[in-house]
Order: sequence, then C-alpha cells, then structure tokens
Amino acid sequence: MELTLLGTGAPEGLPRPDCPCAACASALGQDARAATALLVDGTLLLDLTPGAAFAAARAGHSLGGVRQVLLSHPHDGPAVEVPAGLPQPVRVADGRELALITGHRVRAVPMDAPGTGYAVTGPEGPRLLYLPPGAAPAGLDMNGEAYDMVLADVVGRPDGLAKLRAVGAVGPTTDVIAVHLDHDVPPGPELRRRLAAAGARAVPDGTTLHVGVYEDVPDVPRRTLVLGGARSGKSVEAERRLEAFPDVLYVATGGARNGDTEWASRVSAHRERRPGSWRTVETCDLVPLLAEDGPALLIDCLSLWLTDAMDSVNAWDDAEWAGGGERALRARVEELTAAVRATRRTLVAVSNEVGSGIVPATASGRRYRDELGRLNAGFAAECEHVLLVVAGQAVVLRG
Repeated sequence: MELTLLGTGAPEGLPRPDCPCAACASALGQDARAATALLVDGTLLLDLTPGAAFAAARAGHSLGGVRQVLLSHPHDGPAVEVPAGLPQPVRVADGRELALITGHRVRAVPMDAPGTGYAVTGPEGPRLLYLPPGAAPAGLDMNGEAYDMVLADVVGRPDGLAKLRAVGAVGPTTDVIAVHLDHDVPPGPELRRRLAAAGARAVPDGTTLHVGVYEDVPDVPRRTLVLGGARSGKSVEAERRLEAFPDVLYVATGGARNGDTEWASRVSAHRERRPGSWRTVETCDLVPLLAEDGPALLIDCLSLWLTDAMDSVNAWDDAEWAGGGERALRARVEELTAAVRATRRTLVAVSNEVGSGIVPATASGRRYRDELGRLNAGFAAECEHVLLVVAGQAVVLRG
C-alpha cells in the first residue's frame, strides 16, 4: 500500500499565518508544512485541505483516481473547495466500516476528542491507522493486532501513542509517523530528537511511503541519562521521553520528608505533571528494580540516591570515610552501574550536574560534589543516550 503525505502540519499549517514565534520563523524549506492530508494508493484521500490538488501534482500524483474522500476532524474557517471530479468529502460514523471498490477496507475508530480515526487495510493486507489532530483513541480492542503504520499527533497527544502500545496496536515494527505538526516544538534537529525518543519520525510534505517497510522504524533508546542544574528542566525532559509509553514506573528517590511543606509542594507538582497511568514507588533500592522485567523506569533522581548512599556509610564523618566508608560507597556505585549495564528495561534517569558551579565551602560538600561527578560519569558510560539540559534546552552529549 502506497501512501503520499500531501501535508504533515497542523490544521493552520506551519508556519502559522502571521505568527511571530521562533518555531514559525524557522519553519522554512522542508520544515514548512501544509495541513495534513493523506493520499492512499491514489484512490483514497484522508482529509481534504486547501491546495491538495497542487500538493499531489508536486509529489508526482493526481487526484483524478480518488474514489473516496474522508474527513477526520471538524474543519474551522471557510469551507474547502472540492476540486472538480472529486467525490464529496464525508465523515464516517464511529465503528462503521466501508469496503471500497478498489479493495481497500476502512473502519472509523472513535476518539476521545472531536474527530474520527481511520483504520485502512489495503487489498494485499497492509494496515495503517490515521488519527486526527489533538485526539487519542477511545475504547480500543485489548487484543488488537499491531498496525504496519500509524500516523498521529505524536507531539500534541503522546498519550495516544501510549494507549496504542498498551493494547498492542503499535509494536516494535510499527512505523510511527508524526503528523499535524504545529509550532509547539522547534522544527529540525529538536523535533527529530523528541520524536525519535518516542519511537516516531517526521517526513517532509510530498513524501511517498510504502506501508510495511520496516527499515525506516527508529530504534527507541533503552537507557538514557538526563543531566542538568537546578530548575533546568531536566525532570520535564525525562518525563517527556516516556510520555508515549504505557505503564511507566516512576521511581522517586527523595522520600516524603514529613513536615517539609516546600518539599511536599515540589513532589505534588511532579505528580500532577505525570500521566495518570504511571505508577510511583518511593525507594532508593534501585538494583532489584533494574534486575526485574517490567515497564519502563524513570528514576528521579540519582543525586538523592547518592545522598542516601552516603548517609548509609556515614560518609560525612572524616574518620568513617577514611576507615571504610569510601570503599563501601564505591562498591554501591559499582553495583548500581553494573545493574544498569545488565538491565533489559527501558530506563530514563535524572541527575544533577553540580561540578560546574561554585566550589563548596565545606569538606563534606566537596566530597558530595566529587562523588556525584563520579556517579554521573559511571552511569553515563552505561547509557546509549546522555543529555544535558540547560535553560530548558536539551544538548545531546551521546546518542
């Protein structure tokens, strides 16, 4: 089944008309995107947008063979003119199935927001799923077969991709294409980086894809370390990397700190930001979790794990440190990094980068700074991806 993307942008396109933001200003050339519309095997058009006929011509296709035009979402603004010869666009009622004369079968998939998704099966059997902007599937079949290709609003609704993964509709060989792209993320390298972390990719307008081609599916990084200073955005970056995956286990190493209202406020802000499907466990016993099979782990953060580890060996006392505390701490760090090397789970860990700041005034402060630097270096050595977040911007150090 051949699929040509006549547009891959949000309903207003990218750049948005008269928008002065930085993302729109840099959306030039291949990063400029018309509103999303899909041409399937030259016979089925999903979403009719202004200039669709010209977009098809630029891609080397014609709309002359289109036998069905389906709309996926309410179209605001003036009605789009239907080019001569095209059938009248329609939206299909949820759950209804169409059998086209071309041999394609189309099923309307219900959404949790205004709009309709379409599952299309080609004459030879390949299957694709197309979702409207700002929407995720509702009422999915728990025993669903994985689609060959999914086209969805990955940036705006990563939870939709998580739902599809949870029921097996997206598997390791599913090619996930991000569409309805807007100015939420700067185009270019930053967009590609974020999509790759979700196991998705973007393609320029006019691209023709063959549904079922496995070679183009990006590999999701299995182990990632996210470094950053205070309020740098490192936790947000770490959480964003797992938004498109179900059943994430959030490992909080900071504890409750009863009576500390400021800490409680921080913890509450983190919980409100996380998807409701994630589970939370408060522990510093990380090695058993890394050894188990299970869903993705998000550890926040290693710097608090180190505080607990140093407390356990009384590293703050110079005599205890010299008398065996240092050796005991290094053994615990080596045990942790060995567990990271051996783990089969998807892992994202957060840690503070403190080595670039003011030198602590106390010996214990300098000891903590030095040990955290060693821990970060050892942990990073076992990760495929390492990021440094500065002022909310992620700089790729590895991967």
